[in-house]
Amino acid sequence: MVEVRKICCIGAGYVGGPTCSVIAQMCPEVTVTVVDVNEDRIRAWNSDSLPIFEPGLQEVVDSCRGVNLFFSTDIDEAIKNADLVFISVNTPTKTFGIGKGRAADLKYIEACARRIADVSIGCKIVVEKSTVPVRAAESIRRIFNANTKSSFNFQVLSNPEFLAEGTAITDLKNPDRVLIGGDETPEGQHAIEALRSIYEHWVPKSKIITTNTWSSELSKLAANAFLAQRISSINSISALCEVTGADVEEVAHAIGTDQRIGSCFLKASVGFGGSCFQKDVLNLVYLCEVLNLPEVARYWQQVIEINDYQRKRFSSRIISCLFNTVTDKKIALLGFAFKKDTGDTRESSSIYISRYLLEEGACLHIYDPKVKAQQIMHDLTQPTPSERHDPATVSRLVTIVTDPYKACENAHAIVICTEWDMFTELDYEKIYKAMLKPAFIFDGRRILDSLHDQLQHIGFQVETIGKRVNQRIHFTAIEDKSEIDQQQPLKKIKL
Repeated sequence: MVEVRKICCIGAGYVGGPTCSVIAQMCPEVTVTVVDVNEDRIRAWNSDSLPIFEPGLQEVVDSCRGVNLFFSTDIDEAIKNADLVFISVNTPTKTFGIGKGRAADLKYIEACARRIADVSIGCKIVVEKSTVPVRAAESIRRIFNANTKSSFNFQVLSNPEFLAEGTAITDLKNPDRVLIGGDETPEGQHAIEALRSIYEHWVPKSKIITTNTWSSELSKLAANAFLAQRISSINSISALCEVTGADVEEVAHAIGTDQRIGSCFLKASVGFGGSCFQKDVLNLVYLCEVLNLPEVARYWQQVIEINDYQRKRFSSRIISCLFNTVTDKKIALLGFAFKKDTGDTRESSSIYISRYLLEEGACLHIYDPKVKAQQIMHDLTQPTPSERHDPATVSRLVTIVTDPYKACENAHAIVICTEWDMFTELDYEKIYKAMLKPAFIFDGRRILDSLHDQLQHIGFQVETIGKRVNQRIHFTAIEDKSEIDQQQPLKKIKL
């Protein structure tokens, strides 16, 4: 078995940085070097202002940086010296070409494989840490076989991450499981044991699962697809609750007490976001399509459709309550990260809701305690596979503020898109006095449930997900329907 004394991680992002920081802390005899082509990112990792926010991460980095944890842009030197190389680079969804909008773009994975093959000597264990489609390891092997020198021996493993942003350090130190996939050959099993020995420094043996490479790769996609499916399932029920008078929180509690179902991921909201769920479900859809499994592809595609529907439905509800127009109306949008305790905005529902409201001409004042203004403006102007967004229009209609009270001054409505704890502690009486009347609160995360009576007493019109808080009076009459048809698409103004 190869004894791992030096580890190189290519990619200093949300996966590579925290994962290797914890490995360095838990394995003091192992030297861990995290490398990246982005000099600004590496500079940030070597400073007191880390490039990502994650509770507990700063303390972990401070405990071992400069001792056995290093951050560098010298990629080739780190690869040469390493016994084990993690590939932790981005695998975004393709925005053009075959599989556009669904397939994973593996250009960074391929670039890493070619670079490893070019500079390596001796024996190397190469580990897929990035989320990749099934059989990506085979592509890496083919590149190695075609480009490697006789002095280079390699084994390719799959070791997917199962981190939840906001609790990543806790997840790394106390994981539900560690999954390692590799060849069933003696050499492959030796490589698996070498990686297992690293995790056994702090993870019980019973929690380390070993499989073949393909099972490991598919398990990552399937795990995220199942979690996303649960969110879309409860969100679909939330729509039914709003038109029947049921409360989705009560329904979720009732079904969650069934041990066969469980209570996790049954929190209705404006939809799931983050770097993994949508990307991995779409990747699974594409995989099923190319493998001629159209019924399976359509099943998983519906998880994405419900997520999109929930965002549009919530946006339509805002417009409906504000007398069917938000043009030139100031709306305070609280929260832009895809979830609390992170600064990550990738696929955040806030982006989609903001775009829907901007298409209707709303003036958005956005506050988030951890997301930088540049990131918000970048996300709102970034073109999508289906449309482009005019930066000038976004700049005119969007204002980024550093004070939630400032965001709410003279606003017609407050829209809560991220479940930051601080939003439950705001002085809503002060906020109400500074707003235009009637003043609306749209709670997209169900974090104000305990405050509904208080907010209504103050004078707010409260709207939330999956529950009728008070009777809405719409600006226009709707014949033969007790509620607005939320499935009608929004009229769009080209940005």
